[in-house]
Amino acid sequence: MYDIIIVGGGPGGYVAAIKAGQLGLDVALIEKEAIGGVCLNWGCIPTKAMLKTAKVYKQFRHASDYGLIIDDKDSIKVDLKSIKKRKDKIVKRLTDGVKGLLKKAGVDVYNGFGTVVDPNTVTVNDEELKTKKLILATGSHPFIPPIDGLDKAFEENKALTAKEILDLDELPESLVIVGGGVIGIEFATLYSNLGSKVTLIEREDRILLPIDDEVRDAYNKILENDNLTVVTSANVIKVKDDVIVYEKDDKKHEAPYNKVLLSIGVRPNLKGLEALKLKTDRSGVITNDKLETNINGVYAIGDMNGKFMLAHVASAEGIVAVENINGEDKSINYNRVPSGIYGFPEIAYVGLTEQEAKKQNKDYKVSVFPLSANGKALAEGESDGFIKIIADKKYGELLGVHILAINATDMISEAVTTMELEGTVYEIAKAIHPHPTLSEIVMEAAHGVVDKPIHI
Repeated sequence: MYDIIIVGGGPGGYVAAIKAGQLGLDVALIEKEAIGGVCLNWGCIPTKAMLKTAKVYKQFRHASDYGLIIDDKDSIKVDLKSIKKRKDKIVKRLTDGVKGLLKKAGVDVYNGFGTVVDPNTVTVNDEELKTKKLILATGSHPFIPPIDGLDKAFEENKALTAKEILDLDELPESLVIVGGGVIGIEFATLYSNLGSKVTLIEREDRILLPIDDEVRDAYNKILENDNLTVVTSANVIKVKDDVIVYEKDDKKHEAPYNKVLLSIGVRPNLKGLEALKLKTDRSGVITNDKLETNINGVYAIGDMNGKFMLAHVASAEGIVAVENINGEDKSINYNRVPSGIYGFPEIAYVGLTEQEAKKQNKDYKVSVFPLSANGKALAEGESDGFIKIIADKKYGELLGVHILAINATDMISEAVTTMELEGTVYEIAKAIHPHPTLSEIVMEAAHGVVDKPIHI
């Protein structure tokens, strides 16, 4: 009998398995596809590898900005097969590394579909496994809406999800993306910068709903380019052979396409778990802050519990679930979860937006510091964006930090750590930041809450 069986080998499941092994527990991991899940194989890592190529290509096209002269810019060609090859090489290195870590931790890995019979029994490949505790980490799948003609487009390989679009061998001349969330925006950035004509259609009146309004307003001005058109408050009603039909302002419009990307949300993977009778809501399996479900001894982590569709949250949840199984008393504070959007530039944020602070009647102060006043940003030729700190007026406690900047996803960790330590803007302002670095904007914005920034 195992101490823990984990169903699902994504960033939640495999991290939980490694942690359990490190604690000396007897653990099994069941994965029906590839270790690493969507994130390592078809999501986080592959898209970032390809976005790097798009950024390099963009920089080549603007080489003269850096004093480099390319006589024939049109001679720079995009080879999607070579881009894929690089992406696949990176993915293989990481997934092989994870497999090695699982082996080192003593984890028994079963490749196959796991069906849960009861809280202590799981079957896989006609083999019955017994366990004391169960962690569910089955992830999610894309939601496919009932749009006229969409099923036919999928059958003809014209409509794709984020998984299939990474396997294209040729750059689509025209791409329509349905959905203006994080996935839609990242693929719009990727393919428009590589040269595809991209139309992004969003049903709501704005893209990236969770982000701060001031960040979104600034990002909207930067996002669109010669190859990218963003259409909001629009509803897709039909997919024809070569055009998408959508309604906007009570009028029908058409957008031509070679490929269509559906990115309008996901649903939890619950197949094989029916016997447990788990309590669910619209988001997924209901769990408490210790990741416990309504069934004693059964935990649910990652996309399937619907709290945050983020790999780093799944990993953190996996560690907390294992530690609680091991007799500790740990929990997740979801108010301190950072999020990132990998565009050009990036967006990263943690805590409250200003609109949320207002809604909660917080007594707060805002400080904004632009990248255009940062030496490193100017030297890099990446001066678009700013940092925005929302802090409690009385004590200077960080309520929210929002960064629109190159490397924003790397810089947000300073804010997350400060919040975890219950630090304030006073500590950030006092901390000596190296010069010249982009991270100086964090210090400058903190000074702006305390009194005034130094360099504006």
